[in-house]
Amino acid sequence: MGKYEVMKPASEVDLSTVKYKAENIKAPHLTGFSFKLFVNLLEAPLIGSLIVNSLKKDNGMTKIFRNTVIPEEPMFRPEFPSQEPEHDVVIVGEDESPTDRLETALKCLPQYDPSRSLHADPMSSFRYWKIRDYAYAYRSKLTTPLQVAKRIISIIEEFGYDKPPTPFLISFDANEVIKQAEASTQRFEQGNPISVLDGIFVTIKDDIDCLPHPTNGGTTWLHEDRSVEKDSAVVSKLRSCGAILLGKANMHELGMGTTGNNSNYGTTRNPHDPKRYTGGSSSGSAAIVAAGLCSAALGTDGGGSVRIPSALCGITGLKTTYGRTDMTGSLCEGGTVEIIGPLASSMEDAFLVYAAILGSSSADRFNLKPSPPCFPKLLSHNGSNAIGSLRLGKYTKWFNDVNSSDISDKCEDILKLLSNNHGCKVVEIVVPELEEMRAAHVISIGSATLSSLTPYCEAGKNSRLSYDTRTSFAIFRSFSASDYITAQCLRRRLMEYHLNIFKDVDVIVTPTTGMTAPVIPPDALKNGETNFQVTTDLMRFVLAANLLGFPAISVPVGYDKEGLPIGLQIMGRPWAEATVLSLAAAVEELAPVTKKPAIFYDILNTN
Repeated sequence: MGKYEVMKPASEVDLSTVKYKAENIKAPHLTGFSFKLFVNLLEAPLIGSLIVNSLKKDNGMTKIFRNTVIPEEPMFRPEFPSQEPEHDVVIVGEDESPTDRLETALKCLPQYDPSRSLHADPMSSFRYWKIRDYAYAYRSKLTTPLQVAKRIISIIEEFGYDKPPTPFLISFDANEVIKQAEASTQRFEQGNPISVLDGIFVTIKDDIDCLPHPTNGGTTWLHEDRSVEKDSAVVSKLRSCGAILLGKANMHELGMGTTGNNSNYGTTRNPHDPKRYTGGSSSGSAAIVAAGLCSAALGTDGGGSVRIPSALCGITGLKTTYGRTDMTGSLCEGGTVEIIGPLASSMEDAFLVYAAILGSSSADRFNLKPSPPCFPKLLSHNGSNAIGSLRLGKYTKWFNDVNSSDISDKCEDILKLLSNNHGCKVVEIVVPELEEMRAAHVISIGSATLSSLTPYCEAGKNSRLSYDTRTSFAIFRSFSASDYITAQCLRRRLMEYHLNIFKDVDVIVTPTTGMTAPVIPPDALKNGETNFQVTTDLMRFVLAANLLGFPAISVPVGYDKEGLPIGLQIMGRPWAEATVLSLAAAVEELAPVTKKPAIFYDILNTN
């Protein structure tokens, strides 16, 4: 007779008995011919099942999903109890126009001072141009959106937008960009720009609809079966603010990976070291911002896909609460773990783009009953006074489970500065059942992805997917209906644990990733790779925000000994984006970005 385990209800678990278990992934790292052979074996009728079942058993999934009784009922997508209101915030209306919300957001920021940026000493340390720098330059006639557009286009066409070593974009139309820039320039000449985003260049990830481009999700074929009839909800909001939509960003195919590898279009390289990955799946979005070519980009985040590449590329990435942004017109529409969020070179710019795109769908407003969106009051360059009372939850054993102590040390230094400079209190916490959370997340996102794409695969498109996507799909196909229900029971259980933690702390802080940017194996450029250990290291800290729907942000906090960026993750209570942004602003003040990436374009240099 086989053995099984009966879990205690989450409410009865004694957290003092919880032991942290470091991850030990048992799976091969394969590239080149051996990887192609492995994928063919995985897809073979009999041997494929044996391989997948062995991988699942060796990595604890069989025990969790076949040998464990879980007392909680399933939760099929995040459900939140009503939340206490945030303090020292400005409440905004979801029904307000994006331009009105941007006006409110601007009033929450410190007064703009061109002497700190455009007129700063050119010999001072490196800094990114911000959205308000562009807006000031346009208003002051130092340059025009059209002049900036021509400069960006010349750079993109110089290296070939879809060619290595830096294929940032999958779809790009110079004439379309010029047309948008001419319209914006005319508005400035007439003295009536639409908003602070007028003339600001924004790149859109290739799983979000943006006319006139096709949406391929990083594949070569999806546009053949899925046409784009109109902008997605979030792109429509950006366009209404006058933003110039640069094109569709490269990405890990169908979002099914965390490195950003894409053998269809070429793998986007990390601007800090072109021999390394950007992180994914929003790889092009992160790299094009980090390289200075545009102020911001949109990405999707179903398993860290905004935060991971932001951390590895040294920029800021915001994952909103599940349901805070309208997913209509994206490939992630209908998912239970995904959001659309901004990537930007600063917290301020991420905040401004968030202000423009926020707003739940009508269905989510009815089902999730979101708290009203709030903006933090960031009126001083020394951070907000509101953060002084914040309690920062830290699970030390988890926090320190990183590949290099450079990561945990840099993040720890920031926590000490937040305590010493602002009065924040670091509170030791325990986060139980992290292994179960990883398993529940992969089944939740994998099952949803497979469900949406199975008709295409059955129609013969499976062979046109990349080898690493085919590897993921072979594993996803092994999940049963009972596995899916069990994962949703775990979701409710894990939600209870986290909501209890949030009774004692305001945010949970961790490194964003367990490693800095990994080296790209040369063999992986042509056919991809499978490396579950790297995937696990990159995703170690990001999953709760997806499975449970919490808001989270990655903020750069420094560099490791090799000069590679390190990110700190701040995860907040449901709907508490203002708290997360406010603390991120304080972190940014304490750890300003100082290192110019190896690949960087100084688009707005007016000297």
